[in-house]
Amino acid sequence: MQLDDLDFADDLALLSQMQQQMQEKTTSVAAASSAVALNIHKGKSEILRYNTACTNPISIDGEDLEDVKTFTYLGSIIDEHGGSEAYVKARIGKA
Repeated sequence: MQLDDLDFADDLALLSQMQQQMQEKTTSVAAASSAVALNIHKGKSEILRYNTACTNPISIDGEDLEDVKTFTYLGSIIDEHGGSEAYVKARIGKA
């Protein structure tokens, strides 16, 4: 079994092991959204790469999405190294 995405309310995190697969998923979600008159906010859409040397851009409708080093999903900080150090530091900073 393979986890393909994480969904919560109006947030969606797509997961992929290959660049081409990620672009296909992104294009598919964009097409399905457009078909039911939903818009994807490209300025809020981000790409976090983990354990890959590939830097080819992921795009929606020809517009490249921003690559980021950290990503916050449901209050948890995920970084490009796969660790929880950034999350722990943020929690300590809030204490």
